[in-house]
Amino acid sequence: MNKKQKKNLIRIIISVILLILIRILPINDQKIEIALYMTVYFLIGYDILRKALLSIKNRESFDENFLMAVATVGAIALGDYAEGVAVMLFYQIGEWFQSYAVGRSRKNITELMDIRPDYAYIEQDNELVKVDPDDVEIGDTIVIKVGDKVPLDGIVIEGETSLNTSALTGEAKPKDVAVGDSVISGCINMTSPIKVQTTRNFEESTVSKVLDLIENATSNKSRSEDFISKFARYYTPIVCYSALALTILPPLYIRFILGGPWDFNTWIFRALTFLVISCPCALVISIPLSFFAGIGGAGNAGVLIKGSNYLEALSKTKYVAFDKTGTITLGIFEVTTVHNTGIGKDELLEYAAHAEAYSNHPIALSIVKEYRKELNKDRIGSIKEIAGQGISALIEHRNVLIGNEKLMNANHVSIIPCDDEGTIVHVAIDGCYCGHIHIGDRIKPTSEEAIRQLRALGIRKIAILTGDERKAAEKITQPLQVDELYAELLPQDKVAKVEELLKKRQDNETLLFVGDGINDAPVLTLADVGIAMGSLGSDAAIEAADIVLMDDDPLKVAKAIRIANKCMRIVYENIIFAIGVKVVCLILSAFGIANMWLAIFADTGVMVIAVINAIRALRVKNL
Repeated sequence: MNKKQKKNLIRIIISVILLILIRILPINDQKIEIALYMTVYFLIGYDILRKALLSIKNRESFDENFLMAVATVGAIALGDYAEGVAVMLFYQIGEWFQSYAVGRSRKNITELMDIRPDYAYIEQDNELVKVDPDDVEIGDTIVIKVGDKVPLDGIVIEGETSLNTSALTGEAKPKDVAVGDSVISGCINMTSPIKVQTTRNFEESTVSKVLDLIENATSNKSRSEDFISKFARYYTPIVCYSALALTILPPLYIRFILGGPWDFNTWIFRALTFLVISCPCALVISIPLSFFAGIGGAGNAGVLIKGSNYLEALSKTKYVAFDKTGTITLGIFEVTTVHNTGIGKDELLEYAAHAEAYSNHPIALSIVKEYRKELNKDRIGSIKEIAGQGISALIEHRNVLIGNEKLMNANHVSIIPCDDEGTIVHVAIDGCYCGHIHIGDRIKPTSEEAIRQLRALGIRKIAILTGDERKAAEKITQPLQVDELYAELLPQDKVAKVEELLKKRQDNETLLFVGDGINDAPVLTLADVGIAMGSLGSDAAIEAADIVLMDDDPLKVAKAIRIANKCMRIVYENIIFAIGVKVVCLILSAFGIANMWLAIFADTGVMVIAVINAIRALRVKNL
């Protein structure tokens, strides 16, 4: 509870005590009784009255402060002092509960995402010095003790340990690291001290990017939020004019049409009750809070959503397209066999590894790893990457081609066919075919279950898009039993296939594409919602996608959809509940059935219930 909440709570308690004393103590002088009521009224309502006057001054009078001020001042003007004071008091009690609930939810979200490190240890003169992470520069050596958060991204240069990555991934599974392995900020060192050489400053570190993403998520509003904002903008003036009509038209009808007596007081009181009921606080507050809580809960589960608009779109998902490598498969490629012709295996691997020296593609890395020797990059004259085909390189004045069958055909190189399952990388030197390298990948352990869960969520079509040869792709994805497999795709072909899928969906349906970062950036952007496998904070993934999974588990795709479904269900519950109760109470007040106490429930009670319901969106652990 902050200072403002404590101050308001004390004010409410004092006002309640004073109101009770006025009601139970015998006060014979009416003027003293009125003075006491007005004292309590101004004590509890001075801030509402001030805001109402400022709204009128700024010509923005149609808000809840204006409605409450008009309703309570009107009741007092009619001589209903107790009810006027009670309405203001209960409104303030509701506002306090709302403020407390919102504050708690924000605090919970902050605690859930409390991954910002407070300090870092650096070595100076053989001593550990505690410094602010902002003061650590790239290339500095930091020491991370057991139990401390990793303050900056870097590479382990001494020691080995296990890291708790749950703050980023939502999973408690540890990650073992040793010398040469990279570590990212936000993880917690669990077993042994390590020394890390920093590779980024704090502003560019993973933890800063994640926190910035969460903090800015509310800037992208959903259609539901925009609707509620527009609804409140038009709804409140309509209600005010309706209340004015309720004050004037019925008495005129009774007097001049029915010939009855003037009875303005009754209809003024009904109009004031009408105003209290009409306050749109429950909708204006609870709907954005529901999305905020949903985004916070998702972040705790390792699903970073960049805005409530993506959360809403995610709940409408009916089509899902996956990239294969690194998304459905582990992306950990290994050379299984080397078939050579005309040159030795070692020489074939030597030329292939040097041609792949500057590539970060998993296939290239597997070839370099299999070479098992240090690369002499001075031997490399030039390298040209050919999208969807492979690489053309000049190695010691020899033209080396390494890639798929398309690359060989384009350069009129006759290949020896290979029936092995998996990825086949052909190698040609100076136009002569020299053999091929067989590389294998494996399906992730959770991919099959991920597809099953997506089916259970009602996904209409699941497709896999890959640049691999069809035979190899069919072999590796066959256990998944997806609806469509599109193989041998160039980057532009992937875009074309996603455009085809987009045309098949209906207007209220969403196409979701799941890829592994910047390589899929065009398709991630094109899809209704793009999800990137974050690889524990990959820069490429965070920048390219609408939603980032902070680990590489495809099960999180289904979890993200379930989180979105729960959040939207809560949003619709609040909309239906708040509007339903208000419509019923407004009709009852117009006919004189609802009194001011029912009006208080229709405003304050509904608001508190809606806010408490919204906070449920935080709980996503068991989804």
